[in-house]
Amino acid sequence: GQLSGDGVYTDLCSQLLDRKLCVEKTLLTHSGTAALEMAAMLCDLAPDDEVIMPSFTFVSTANAVVLRGAKPVFVDIDPDTLNIDPDAVAKAVTPKTRAIFAVHYAGFPADMDRLRAIADDHGLFLVEDAAQALGSTYKGRPAGSLGDMAAFSFHETKNIISGEGGALALNRADLVERAEIIREKGTNRSQFFRGQTDKYTWVDLGSSYLPGELIAAFLLAQLEAEPAIKTRRLSVFDTYLEAFRDLAETGQVGLPKIPADCTGNGHMFYLLMDSPESRDDFIASMMARNVVTPFHYVPLHSSPAGRRYSRAFGELPVTVRISETLVRLPMYFDLGSDAETVIDVAHDVLNEQASRGRRRAGSV
Repeated sequence: GQLSGDGVYTDLCSQLLDRKLCVEKTLLTHSGTAALEMAAMLCDLAPDDEVIMPSFTFVSTANAVVLRGAKPVFVDIDPDTLNIDPDAVAKAVTPKTRAIFAVHYAGFPADMDRLRAIADDHGLFLVEDAAQALGSTYKGRPAGSLGDMAAFSFHETKNIISGEGGALALNRADLVERAEIIREKGTNRSQFFRGQTDKYTWVDLGSSYLPGELIAAFLLAQLEAEPAIKTRRLSVFDTYLEAFRDLAETGQVGLPKIPADCTGNGHMFYLLMDSPESRDDFIASMMARNVVTPFHYVPLHSSPAGRRYSRAFGELPVTVRISETLVRLPMYFDLGSDAETVIDVAHDVLNEQASRGRRRAGSV
């Protein structure tokens, strides 16, 4: 009987996420982008403020900051985890810094203890861009429970999906009331429906960030199946990891390195090639065999909008190298035995590349 937001299914999803994430409050949104925009508002970002984040991320991380008039400051990533480098973060802090946005790349949490220490030392907000990380853990704690707040995505490309959708997880009780207001167009409507005020009105900044109930109903079924979905995806991840281990040992490809004290969720599996040319050749050769293997992320600091609205802290050499050499293998819930096909085709392509390389070396 209700299609608009904040009905029975929205409430059930929020309760389930509260338990799963061990947070103060989870608010469903219509996208992960919306959750990041809410986080930026809760950080009270203003013109001339700065937010430190990786350049190796999706544009929504930066857009949320720019829309508040603040400036993203891009720092480099760790070459092993591909997550934001805490050493670079510490060096990039200035009196203008207001927050750190940490992206959990490929579902593996960033080094949140070190980032938390930096944030606490300088009185900064710490926001998790956990769009890819539902179900992952850091030192036994769920991704999303590690910063002041966290943004999740339920876009159809994620592990848990609702077509479009997202959530903002709040780990501080003092942020909950304002987050509800921001989510409800800047009104105290949520308090009104709880009987805490006799009418509701415009009290703060905000926008319409609610998903409809059809989205929430679809999402609830997905969330209930999250453990089984994660188990199957991790099985594919482990299969890939074992299948390419020999090539990694000879240095032909690089493989994901699971950060210490972290568990992943099987969101993504990637290979690192030795050059942009070999990466592009691999993608084209796989496509010719009907296997799609896309690259990931043009660094934001090199993009037209990135040059206009942000600044980079240094040259970001790791970010540039990874963006030019990373290639993703197919990864989805019902991949099943097709994973073996991907492995066989990839080995054929990589062996052909190695043979051409030996011939070129011999001719020299």
